[in-house]
Amino acid sequence: MQTFLDFLAGPARDASRLTILGDLFDYWAGDDDLADPFNARIVDALRALSDSGVMLEFMAGNRDFLIGETFAAAAGLTLLPDPLVREIGGIRTLLTHGDALCTDDVDYQRFRAQVRDPAWRSAFLARPLASRKREIEALRSQSEQEKQNKPAAIMDVNAAAVAAALAEHDAKAMIHGHTHRQGRYDHAGRTRWVLGDWHPGRGNALLCDAARWRWLTIT
Repeated sequence: MQTFLDFLAGPARDASRLTILGDLFDYWAGDDDLADPFNARIVDALRALSDSGVMLEFMAGNRDFLIGETFAAAAGLTLLPDPLVREIGGIRTLLTHGDALCTDDVDYQRFRAQVRDPAWRSAFLARPLASRKREIEALRSQSEQEKQNKPAAIMDVNAAAVAAALAEHDAKAMIHGHTHRQGRYDHAGRTRWVLGDWHPGRGNALLCDAARWRWLTIT
């Protein structure tokens, strides 16, 4: 966490906009968990960045799709739909968390459709916070076990799904996270940038401006 807090208090202050493409938390059980000490530190740091004049945006990931307007107001950020098309440095760019592109993982896509359903969301958030946390922890444990038996390729994006998304939105570039296989990939003349994972003492961000796009390593 400290690496991320240092980033928010340091290099991020030089940006005009910071867009987070999901998986900010290992999991988010609901906006009524804002008082948790860990969560509160992150929210306070985001609010400080927002108050400094940096436009702050968040797109939900598969780990924190239950983040809502109460969190957004506390952190001083804007919630974004997934996917979203934006001109960045003169390039028509598709922003997405990326999990919807992992179409080979049929079991995950079935689960994703279930938990993104508004009725499921309302029913789940109506349960006591402690109960929600227990179920999420159990699901995370089950997911980690299942990953051990899945081929790595299944958990990556599907090339045809990427090509279809780029074509549908007439985008020249795509930026996503989820797989955390950091890198720059070519798709028939269109470019896909994948954000990497963060580890204690080391993180990464994609710096985009009119001159060039480049990786920023945070230590």
